[in-house]
Order: sequence, then structure tokens, then C-alpha cells
Amino acid sequence: MAATKFLALVAQTIIQHPQMVGDELDEATHERMQQRAEQLSQEMTRLLQELEQRSQEQMLQELEQRSQEQSGLAWGALLFAALQQWQLWAIAGVLVLLCGLCWWLRKRSHEPDSSSEEESSSSDREQEEEEEQEQEEEQEEEESEGEDPDNERDLGRIFAKRIQWPAQNLAYRSRVVEEVVGDLLRVFHEVLSNDVFPVLQTAIRVGSTFEGWSPREDDAVYCLLVPLKPPRGHAFHLELGTTGEMPAKDSCIRVELVCTCMSERLAGEMLCFLHQPEEELRRNQGPSLLGTLCTGSYLDVQKTACWFQNFVRLAWVKVPQSRRYKMKVLPSSRSCKLQLTNASRRTLFIEMMFGVQQGDSDIFLSSQTTEAIFTPSTMWPEDCAVAEAKFFTHMARQAPHDSFHLKCLQLCARILVGTSFSTYTVKTVVMHLLTTIPLSGWRRKHFLLRLEDIMRYLRCCLEEKRLDHFFFGNENVPEEIILPPAFQTAAPLNLFQCLAQDPAAHAKALRELDELQDRLTRLLFYGH
Repeated sequence: MAATKFLALVAQTIIQHPQMVGDELDEATHERMQQRAEQLSQEMTRLLQELEQRSQEQMLQELEQRSQEQSGLAWGALLFAALQQWQLWAIAGVLVLLCGLCWWLRKRSHEPDSSSEEESSSSDREQEEEEEQEQEEEQEEEESEGEDPDNERDLGRIFAKRIQWPAQNLAYRSRVVEEVVGDLLRVFHEVLSNDVFPVLQTAIRVGSTFEGWSPREDDAVYCLLVPLKPPRGHAFHLELGTTGEMPAKDSCIRVELVCTCMSERLAGEMLCFLHQPEEELRRNQGPSLLGTLCTGSYLDVQKTACWFQNFVRLAWVKVPQSRRYKMKVLPSSRSCKLQLTNASRRTLFIEMMFGVQQGDSDIFLSSQTTEAIFTPSTMWPEDCAVAEAKFFTHMARQAPHDSFHLKCLQLCARILVGTSFSTYTVKTVVMHLLTTIPLSGWRRKHFLLRLEDIMRYLRCCLEEKRLDHFFFGNENVPEEIILPPAFQTAAPLNLFQCLAQDPAAHAKALRELDELQDRLTRLLFYGH
């Protein structure tokens, strides 16, 4: 801007004061021109100084601006680098969090809940105890046999070790099942003790799982029989059928009303169903058992099962195990089947059947499903499940601690899949042999011998078309098992009667027995 002002001043001087043309100038003009030249010189000097000063200031400003720009660029670079570092650390932090989350989820998926931990520890303890017991048994057997052991007995021990036995944590699971069923029955007595429904007694463990020879593994079913007693004002009368068949499959439970007038006056609680007006009963007490769980005068299996299933659904929240297991009632028309699932998705299957005791014996009229295509809902077949469970309990007390009779039965039951033979057939064979062969002959070293005896006994029965029921007319039944008089005096009952009447079925059974022998041989050699 100073340079522009200087040029304008020079142009103005030239225009306003033009130089005179000529060789000579007057003195006054010369003096004025000299003064004007000095003024212009001073003005030019001042302008040059101002221009120089402004130029210096402008340079300083530019330098300062450049310095600020460079400083801004430096700070920007620094901030950008810091931003890059922050992003890097943020990404690293996110990766660390993701890794930690994956590790926690993996650990959570493999970490069992408290019930699973308890079950696993119980299973480990059982396995360790079983291994220690096996070692002790082998040592005892070697010491008892001396230096010249029987080769066949050695083979029995070897084959017994090769077999992959089902991994069952029976001790822990049985305890859980008994706790669940016991708590359900306790809730029943707390809530429905004064109602007009059958009175539930302590459940009895029955079936292959509780007896210790179930061929199934994780899906083993824990069966219990819940005895029923008549409620106050009622009586049960057992009608054992009209066909004369044993065990009776067409048995019924007739319900009869009983006078409670005397107890009514003493207790002051229940009205007599026989002698009180129906209107008063309907207003103050409700219907009798005949009006709820009976069809006509007979106790109805399906109504009883449905009533108990509904009760279990309502009572489950009051059971302590409900905090550890999710319960589902499975469809069943003649029993109550439960599926319990814990947090680790391990399942327990429980089946509760109902029964009415026949006198003071170990025989019950049970709600079990029969082999018939259709079973009327008022039919309660005779059932020997309690007597059978009692038999195996008795044998366990009498047999040596290393007895292998349950392992033999379990192994034979495993090879029956896909054949017409039932596990009850093999179970009956083993029960007969347990009462004829000394229990000292069922140890591990006799494993092969006893398997051979079982298969030979079964073949003989097939060839003769006769296998006697264990509890009918059998003098070898242990005395502690209480049977009705009709069972004791009855003629032996042939379980193979159908084969005697059907030649085609008999021929098929013989062919299947050969297949069973082959399966058993493969199982012994390959272990599975």
C-alpha cells in the first residue's frame, strides 16, 4: 500500500508542477524548485522508511502466520497420531473384551450347575470305588486260587473288563428321584390329607433301573409304585377277575362307601356319605370318591392318573428340587411320567405307577400297561414288580460283594434289541438260576460260566416250549417274599405257552436265539 501511495505522489508532482523548457530559469523559479525537491526528497525518505517498516511488519506477520500454520500442522499431526493410537487401543480393548466374553461363554457352557457338579463328583466317586473294589476282588481271587488258576476263570475276568458297561450314576440319580417323589407325596399330605381322594403311601422302588441291571444308559426310567389306600368313608374291594388267568389281568377295584357316623361324632369333621342327606353333603362336603375317580363303582385308572398329573403340575412349585430342575409331565393314560431337566440339559425320567396291595402280600393290583391292544380303564392287572424288587434286594444281601449276577442279566438284556424276546424272559431265567446255583458261583471269575448257563437254560426252555413263572408254585422263592396263598398253591405257570400253540413263532424264537448267541460272542470279543 505504501508503494502505491508513493507512485501516486510522483504522478501528482509531475502533473501539477511540469518542468519548464528552456536553457535558463529565473531565480525565484529555481528556488521554488529546489525547495520542492527537498520536500519531495524528505517525503520520499519518509515514505521509503514507512514502506520499509510496513514491509518488515508484513514479513513478521507472514513469518508469524507461517509459524502458526506450521505449529497448527504439527499439533494436527500430533493429534492425528494420538487419534490413531487411541483407535488402536480402543480396537485392542474391544478384542480383549471379545476374547474374555468368548472364554466366559465357553466356560459357562462347559461348567455344570450345582446339581451337575454333584452328579459328576458322585459318578467319579462311584467309578473310583468300583475300580478299587475290582482291584481288591482280583487280588482276593488270585490269592484264593493260588498259583494254578483256572484258565476259563481268567478268561471270565478278561472278558468282563473288555465290555463297555453302561455309564450309570445310579446312586446320585436314585437319590434325586426319591427326594422328588418323597417331596411330592409330602405336599400331597399337607394339601389334600382331608379331601376325598385316595391316600398316597410311601413310593416303592421297582423296575430294572432300581434293581441295578438296566440295559439303558442316560434315558433309563426310574419306576416307582405308589400304593393307594381308600380315603375315610370308603373301602376298596379287590376283584381278581373271572377268567381264572394268573396273574389276573382283568382285576378290578370296587369302591364301597362305609358308615362314618361314629367317627363323625368323635372327630366332628367328615359327614357320613351313607346316612347324611345328599343336599347337606353337596353343600358342606362335596362328592365322594365314587363321583370323582370312579366309573360306576370301580376305581378308574385313567381318571386316577389324570388327577395325580394335575396335582403334580400344581404342587411342583412347592418342591425344593423345582429350583434345580425343569419339570414336564409326559403323556400317559395309566401312570404319571415326569421328565426332569437341569441347567446342563441332563434329563431324568420318572414313572409313578399306582397300585392297591393284595392283603399284606408283595403283590399289587397295578396301573401298569398290559400287552393287550386295549385295556379298559377299570382294569388293574396283578403285578409282581414289588416282589421282584424285593427278590433282588434279598439276593444282594446274600451274595458276595463281588457278585456279577446283575452284570450277567444286564449284558443279556442288552442283546435282546430287535428280537421277540422280552427282558422279563431273561429276568425270569436269571431268577431261577440264582435260586439253583450257589451265590458264591456268581463272582467275576465265573462270568463266562454263568453267561453260558443263562443261554443254555433259555435254549432248553425254548426246545421244551416251557418257561415257568418264578412266583407261581415255586418252592425256591425266598421266605421273606410274601405271596398270596393262591400263588403258593398254584400250578407252575408257563410263560412260553404261546410258543407251544404257535409253531411258526416257536421256529422264529429258535432262529433268534442263534442270533442272540452270535451277538453275545461279538459283545464279549469286541466289548460293544
